[in-house]
Order: sequence, then C-alpha cells, then structure tokens
Amino acid sequence: MSESLVVCDVDEELIEKLKAFRFRRQTNNAAIIMKIDKDRQMVILEEEHEDISPDDLKDELPERQPRFVVYSYKYQHDDGRVSYPLCFIFSSPAGCKMEQQMMYAGSKHRLVKAADLTKVFEIRNTEDLTEEWLREKLGFFG
Repeated sequence: MSESLVVCDVDEELIEKLKAFRFRRQTNNAAIIMKIDKDRQMVILEEEHEDISPDDLKDELPERQPRFVVYSYKYQHDDGRVSYPLCFIFSSPAGCKMEQQMMYAGSKHRLVKAADLTKVFEIRNTEDLTEEWLREKLGFFG
C-alpha cells in the first residue's frame, strides 16, 4: 500500500507574517519556526525568535520531528559588506515517523513558494545547524 503525498496549505496569517519578516528593519538574527498542524493539514507558526544564533536556533528544533525555519542571518562577507539573507531551513531528522516526513516533504515547496525564498537548505540532524554550516551554505550564493 503506497502512501499518498499530503501537501498542506499554508496558514494565511503565517504568509502575512513571513512577508512582514522579509522586510523587517532589525539587524539581528531572527527566526520563524513553523510546524504542520496534522488535523488541519496546515503549516502554522510555532515560535518566533529575535536575536538568536544558529547554535541557539538548533536547540529550539525538536530532535525527532521535522520543522521548517525561516532565518534572517547577519552575514559578513569577506570584503566587509554585510547582508541579511533569508534562509529557508528544512529540518528533517533521521528518526522521524515516515508519515510526518512525507507531509513535510510534500509541503516544503508550497511553503518556499509562499514565502518567496531562494536560499533553501535541508538538515537531517539538528546538530549540523551551526554558524560554520550556514556560512558555508551561503558562500555558494556569493
């Protein structure tokens, strides 16, 4: 018996929050953590964090459940410029239930599109989410 891929909708309030987040003026690192409400089959806001480092962010992610994160990161370029890229991070830890993994995987594209993001990364182990990992990933975008 094959599981059908469930694609969840994105909560309207969450879409508005993500749009506002894109144009925020603060210069600190910030994150929006999202999860799927299984009963409503909807991606919803779980938590918001201001002034949070990648290392602190990883402590906020469950080790056995997937999560979506939009992270505004203060990125210091080698030439001294500073930018604030918005990163979409899909945390899909190895010990997740298959049903959960499929719901999240099926909904990822819709959420990325709704949030209008291009820097999309995936981690399989929350311990991998470090400043070095993020800087390395962002380095490919120049």
